[in-house]
Amino acid sequence: MMNRTFNFKDSSSESHREISRNIAFHEAGHAAAIHLGNQEKGLPPVFFQICVKPLNTDFQSSECLGDRSARYMAKVEGGRLIHTIATSFHETTKYFSNAQKLAYQCAFEADIINLLVGPLAEARYIALRDNEPINSRLVNIEALQYYGGSSDLELVNEYLDCFIVTRELRERKLKSLFMDAFSFINDRSNWLAITALANFVLSTDRNVLQFEEIGSILEQGKLLTKN
Repeated sequence: MMNRTFNFKDSSSESHREISRNIAFHEAGHAAAIHLGNQEKGLPPVFFQICVKPLNTDFQSSECLGDRSARYMAKVEGGRLIHTIATSFHETTKYFSNAQKLAYQCAFEADIINLLVGPLAEARYIALRDNEPINSRLVNIEALQYYGGSSDLELVNEYLDCFIVTRELRERKLKSLFMDAFSFINDRSNWLAITALANFVLSTDRNVLQFEEIGSILEQGKLLTKN
């Protein structure tokens, strides 16, 4: 599950509306990376859905129920290629063939990128909304916590702790994967797909968006690049 960390400091209607948009772009970013990013890497499709809830309810503990009169948020459920993070990448793959190790590493890295794309998509939406620049110096890895990314970063660190023992190598790998995630959101067709899905999430009266429909919305959004 890809959870977005959020804080409510302003209870106004306008604030709730903007929080809804931030969250919609965050979760659409995760979804686009899972569907389009994995596809580009030749990875197998993985099931996920987007659960939509009212913003004024206890989102973490409640079931997925909807109320069109309420502001709402959303979250991606599922979507990870590696379902259980082992204590050691080496131990998990020691009996794998070279091809199996490579495929496992690719899936491992894809999950990390997909986690990073969520807060980066939110950051890019906010930058565009405010007519401000965005690059990897202004929005670095540490800054993702300000875009709902604290829980995403915690999970990324769990992956990396299993993957690489040395701190220096771990930081180098994280920087490389972060740049891959940045490239994903900066790609025009990917951004159009993210925007199309975020707008759909904000306009829908549905409680759950299923895998097939999400994929269709993203693919249609990408096609706008050709227009």
